[in-house]
Amino acid sequence: MALSTSSVIVLNVNGEKHSLTVDHRTTLLDALRERLDLTGTKKGCDQGQCGACTVLVDGSRSLSCLELAVAAEGREIRTVEGLAEGGRLHPVQQAFLDLDGLQCGYCTPGQICSAVAVIEEHAAGWPSAATEDLRPAAVPPPLTGAEIRERMSGNLCRCGAYASIVQAVARAAGSAPEQAAGTAASTENSAKGAVA
Repeated sequence: MALSTSSVIVLNVNGEKHSLTVDHRTTLLDALRERLDLTGTKKGCDQGQCGACTVLVDGSRSLSCLELAVAAEGREIRTVEGLAEGGRLHPVQQAFLDLDGLQCGYCTPGQICSAVAVIEEHAAGWPSAATEDLRPAAVPPPLTGAEIRERMSGNLCRCGAYASIVQAVARAAGSAPEQAAGTAASTENSAKGAVA
């Protein structure tokens, strides 16, 4: 007896439940784009290296090109289309618009979803590779340019809008104006060499 290669699953996306019959090999990215017509999530490298397909799964960042749709059943999925509330843009979306944190826009949905998670991870006290004091009793460090760059390093922008992206994340996080202003020059210098 041959085993079935497809299943009926229910995906909870942006607060709505969708019943789909999917091949077991279908990625979450393909289910979102091809089956649910949520095309904000982009297919970039399709290998988990560029971050264009980043969505939030149970509040954490997920590269939807690497996650199978069947594995996402029963979890809460948020795409860039589900971030705005009541017709009002999410603060990260608004900051990206206000500070030109984009050029061609292809990577922007993944950048925005990642930034939302970055701000939440930082607020929860999660350290990054750039965090200097890792002692349990340490106060979370300010969300500086170095912290933002490290935490956003999985999202590539071929246009090189990194300086504005860092400023947008800092603004959305409520970082001090002097911290946000100081990130532009250092980001531009590091983006030229470190993030290509």
